[in-house]
Amino acid sequence: MFYFLIPVFERLDRVGRFLETTVLVTLFSSMMLLAVGQIVLREVFNTGFVWADELIKLMVLWLAMVGSIAAARDNRHIRIDALSHVFPKLAIQITRIVVDLFAALIAGLIGWHAWRYLQVEIEYADTLLVDIPAWVVHSILPAAFLLISFRFLVLVIKQIVAIIIDPYAGRDE
Repeated sequence: MFYFLIPVFERLDRVGRFLETTVLVTLFSSMMLLAVGQIVLREVFNTGFVWADELIKLMVLWLAMVGSIAAARDNRHIRIDALSHVFPKLAIQITRIVVDLFAALIAGLIGWHAWRYLQVEIEYADTLLVDIPAWVVHSILPAAFLLISFRFLVLVIKQIVAIIIDPYAGRDE
């Protein structure tokens, strides 16, 4: 019925993967260069950038959030898998659907409240680093949690489609 949308979603997924990977590599590389440069400046030249330590902390925040998006995308997030060797495959698939739906709900809820917090930051006009509005730097929080929620919903849809297309593939014989 909606098979014409599959290439569109696959292309969007490829673009998303490319952007996420590019941001991860760029953030990590620049964070390492800045940290090593700061150490060299302090130890060798007895000086340094005043804003570098705070920027590195913010880069760690962004790196963690973008990494979390990528982990949810690849279904490589932390998962407690104690009963997978006991349940039949269909029960495991259904359990994962329920767990991923719950994770999507919680991530969406955190994203919503992070958005509300961002509105308060905009109202108070806090600044970071060299007069950069705090809400600009902290905007990663609602964006990341909403994207994580979206990624979990995509995983749920893929799992449901896999069960519908081949309902006997997940059953033990």
